Amino acid sequence: MTAAVFGGGCFWCIEAIFKRIKGVINVVPGYAGGRTAGPSYRDVCGGGTGHAEVVKVEFDPAEVSYQALLEVFFKAHDPTTPNRQGADIGEQYRSVILYTDETQKREAENYIKSLNSEKAFSHPITTQVKQLTEFYEAEKYHHDYYAQNKDQAYCRLVIAPKLAKFKET
Repeated sequence: MTAAVFGGGCFWCIEAIFKRIKGVINVVPGYAGGRTAGPSYRDVCGGGTGHAEVVKVEFDPAEVSYQALLEVFFKAHDPTTPNRQGADIGEQYRSVILYTDETQKREAENYIKSLNSEKAFSHPITTQVKQLTEFYEAEKYHHDYYAQNKDQAYCRLVIAPKLAKFKET
């Protein structure tokens, strides 16, 4: 089993998407990329911790490649808006890939270069590529949030349309 860490706005959204990928064993929401030890959801949402809302994707590389996860990640959010995804604004919602080894770093950087050279998006990609130093698991009520709260307004209005769009692609 291998792990990859991605931040693409609200972790509820990207968790719901990655959970649907064959070869993904587990998806854990959390916080990473910042400077505050042991942050809470309230700390991260308040800004100032430097952390982004992220998901740790544990996967079987025999079933799904890191490259395929990069493709999913870039289809799951807008990587061209710094510190923002839709109505969610702040550094905690930035687009970030936190690599765990030099191979992931190289693959992520090459994939971004390729997308930019192909002009896959109307604006340049602003996704940060940083080394993972620490991952802090989110509070339990964030785990499987969409599956447990489908009738909640945010889930119906934001996550469900993202899942529908993702299924089309």
